[in-house]
Parts: sequence; structure tokens; C-alpha cells
Amino acid sequence: MISTSDFEKGMIIKTEGQLWMIVGFDFVSPGKGTAFYRTKLKNLATGNANEKTFKSGEKFEEVIAEKSTVKFLYAHRDRYFFCQEKDPSTRFDLPKEVVGNSADFLKPNQMVEALSLEGKIASISLPIKVNLKVTVAPPSFKGDTAQGGNKSVTLETGAQINVPMFVKEGDVIEVNTEKREYTKRIE
Repeated sequence: MISTSDFEKGMIIKTEGQLWMIVGFDFVSPGKGTAFYRTKLKNLATGNANEKTFKSGEKFEEVIAEKSTVKFLYAHRDRYFFCQEKDPSTRFDLPKEVVGNSADFLKPNQMVEALSLEGKIASISLPIKVNLKVTVAPPSFKGDTAQGGNKSVTLETGAQINVPMFVKEGDVIEVNTEKREYTKRIE
């Protein structure tokens, strides 16, 4: 059993009969009343995020998870196929519900981290920043950048994000996968 004082980002707890990953938490000690923890949790079954509060000292069942590096191979009909880094002959597939929004930034042969619970892969997580090629970008015209505007471009994975006006088709850009936003252009 673990207590709220043991909380760490990335820890997995079992509460209300479901598995939750701690995405973030704050300790709140009001002037009156008891202290509590305000947490942001990600449901590992559905991928939904919720905010919950727990009393200080509350106990939970900790779930031991194994992390491994896997390689994304390809996607077909809302199924995503991967292989183990250590043993490429061990292949498996995950439904779109498990992959979640990470699917927008997955490209073939990309290494990602897989989280296994009780021998079953529960989720995957991309690196925070990935480099992707811009495949479709509307042209910029002289005078468009006076206000520092943005335009929507399509990346090699099919995802669409907003970028500064100077980004053009064929550029390789760095994308923050958590915030789903442009970071910088790679020279």
C-alpha cells in the first residue's frame, strides 16, 4: 500500500476499481481544515484525464508496471503494430483506443515507450519532442508575417498543427507531442 505522501509523477495507482497514472499533483494545505492532494490522473483503460482530490494520508494499492522500448511498424484499420526492441520477431498490435492521441505523431520505425501491466500492454508514450517533415503547407505571401501569424500545415504522419508563416513544405520541424504544438524548425 502507498500513501498520498508517496505520490510521484508517472506512478500508477488503483482506485475506484480502475488503474490511473498520476500525471501531476499538488499538495494543498489550507488555513482551516485538513490538507489534501489535488491530482491530475489519466485512466489507463480509457485514456481520459480527470482531476481528483485525496485526503492527506489516504492509502492506495500500487500497481507495478514494466516499461519497455518498442518500435512502431505500421498502422492498418485502426490497429497499430509494434515489435519489441530486444526481440523484433515478437510483434503485437494495439487498438486506437490504447494508442490514443499519440497516433497522430507515430511514424514507421519510431521507438516509443510501452507500459505493461500484468503482462499486458496498457499504453504507449512518445518522446516529448519529435522531428517530423511538413508535407502540405499553404504558401506565405509578403506582408502575411507583419502580425506574426500562424498557418495550419499537414505533417508526414497526417497530423495538422499550427506553425509560424515562414515554415514551408519540405521543412523538418520539432513538435511537442504533449502540447501538440510547433517548437522549432530543424536546419
